Amino acid sequence: MQLQIEEYSLNAWPALQTLVYGGWLLRFADGYTKRSNSVNALYNRDEERLERKIAKCEELYAKAGLPTVFKVTSFGPPSLDRALESRGYTLVDPSCNMFLEDLDGSAKPLLTDAEVFAAPTSAWLETLARLNPKLSEHDLAVTAKMLSGTVLQTGCFTLYEGAVPVACGIGVIEDHMVGLFDIVTSEQHRNRGYGEQLIRNILRWAKENGATQSYLQVLQHNPPAHRLYEKLGYRQIYSYWYRVKRLK
Repeated sequence: MQLQIEEYSLNAWPALQTLVYGGWLLRFADGYTKRSNSVNALYNRDEERLERKIAKCEELYAKAGLPTVFKVTSFGPPSLDRALESRGYTLVDPSCNMFLEDLDGSAKPLLTDAEVFAAPTSAWLETLARLNPKLSEHDLAVTAKMLSGTVLQTGCFTLYEGAVPVACGIGVIEDHMVGLFDIVTSEQHRNRGYGEQLIRNILRWAKENGATQSYLQVLQHNPPAHRLYEKLGYRQIYSYWYRVKRLK
């Protein structure tokens, strides 16, 4: 289950380029998000070549002008995390993957004024930028490029209160599973339940399109988000973190 969900999450949030190297996936997306610009050591546990493989990854990311980032999961080989630490990699963004086993138990949304697009339109991206001002024009352009090219069923959602957009987020369906990404509520509308209503709208859409289960990723040190997701029925199934080596 853990590896399967990891695969779903990689497919749902794609990179602009992926290299396969000895069972490792090296993902590149012009530096936007660690998820799409990191090494994912999923399948191969070749202990004898570990140091050589790490060095090769460093060479490739340096060529791309990016820091070398590894995504490390709690079910992956412990030797990888130890090797990265010994090479001076810093542990950042401890996070977890949460899983909702049955969408049938999800309550219907009370607020249903939600707009959904099958791809990140310019209008939706403008709303996302307003709700999350940390995103640069470059980040928005990369988001559009990554998600516009996907073959997976995607919903880019905006929730409204009256005519005002108050929350937005993304749902991506593969097989029976929907992943939730970039859930954000506008700063002036937080702590009013809009995030919950947005997610309930996404889950209803996913269920109508054949999904029966869901997953999402969240930082470990985000108690409000954990409380919300647990209220919705999600439970933690594994943890992960990033190891980062900065460019010199």
